[in-house]
Amino acid sequence: MNTFRKKAITITAVSAIALGTITAGSHLPILDAKGNQNNNRQVENVIFMVPDGFSASYVTNYRWYKGEETALDSILVGMHRTYSANSEITDSAAAGTAFATGVKTNNGMISTSPDGKELKTILEAMEEKGKSSGLVATSTITHATPAVFASHVASRADEAAIAPQLIDNDVDVIMGGGKKYFPDSLINEAKEDGYQYISSKADLKRAERSNKLIGLFAEDGLAPELDRETTNQPSLKEMTETALKVLNKDKDGFFLMVEGSQIDWAGHDHDAAWAMKDSEAFEKALESVLEFAKKDKNTLVVVAGDHDTGGMSVGGSGQGDVDLEVIRNVTATGDYMVTKLDSTRSNIKEVVKEYTAIDLTDDEAQLIKSSEQPSITINEIVSARANVGWSSLNHTGVDIPLYAYGPGADLFTGLHENTDLPVLMAEALKIKFTPGK
Repeated sequence: MNTFRKKAITITAVSAIALGTITAGSHLPILDAKGNQNNNRQVENVIFMVPDGFSASYVTNYRWYKGEETALDSILVGMHRTYSANSEITDSAAAGTAFATGVKTNNGMISTSPDGKELKTILEAMEEKGKSSGLVATSTITHATPAVFASHVASRADEAAIAPQLIDNDVDVIMGGGKKYFPDSLINEAKEDGYQYISSKADLKRAERSNKLIGLFAEDGLAPELDRETTNQPSLKEMTETALKVLNKDKDGFFLMVEGSQIDWAGHDHDAAWAMKDSEAFEKALESVLEFAKKDKNTLVVVAGDHDTGGMSVGGSGQGDVDLEVIRNVTATGDYMVTKLDSTRSNIKEVVKEYTAIDLTDDEAQLIKSSEQPSITINEIVSARANVGWSSLNHTGVDIPLYAYGPGADLFTGLHENTDLPVLMAEALKIKFTPGK
């Protein structure tokens, strides 16, 4: 793996490459770029937001899907490189470890170096300075990205070993899915340590009075945003707002990581509607974070996807335009639609029509009927109708947009390695953080 020299890139150039323009009639997001020039104030809090699997093509398609500028557009500051220690194409464990520790590791490893050494994380460094910490995700809270900030294991698959480490490392707010990895004995131990435990959206309001909180809202990952209304699970925005209310009680400040986990899952499934809807859910959480930071004035917000998933394109199928109206009409994930098919898949046309408004051709229906992965086949047909292309069912190695707002945001301008991010956070906080030490 060659080591590349970092090169400065202007915001204008990055915008031209990564974002493009929007049509007349759109309006600016809730904050303009001037909000980033507040760099003389002391940083007390860092909120790091990770839209998993989110690349420039996702943000471009999402802007067209939304029909106007997004909350991300005015806070774009640069790009970052994503490769891991052993591959040009990273997984979430290695990318997350880079974000958390400033060290490149092998795919699959959680805040552990390739030779097995535990690596200190930016969350742990901030806790040593007396600050509170929080992790929020729509995956299991023991999944790769949240796990890297407060646990150390050789394999991301060992989620049962990650769960107790989150509590042992005294993470003050833990919210997401993954109840199956927290047995009653572990929850009881957490309660003895002062945690309040909640398990439904209805519990969030009273949880705001907590000083330490565990919220586990599903046995596994949470429902996709497209399907969430069928559950009693909170949205990413609701979890994030609750986390901010709990953590902001600490006058010494806090570190909060928020992951929109399922943008990545949608990319793996080639489900453009799921990807756009979960991008929308992520943006709503970001809007709440930016409003908090705007009022607080001592909060640095950093946003970065960990890698691209699926190689989504803006345009596909040999066509010269994108029709995101097709995606807006979809009301369920491909996974959910498959649950509505009968045993012989004879009702394919009816199910797809109900949830996508698409009249399938006989050939399209036959493709789904004979498919070994019918949900992906449905999703690819919907994507083709919208002229959204895909190049992979896995991750790709493209560089990823980087966003920042608040005091210290200027430090993130340019093209970075993903390992630079925690070092820059520490610099903004004026705390010592040496990767690998």
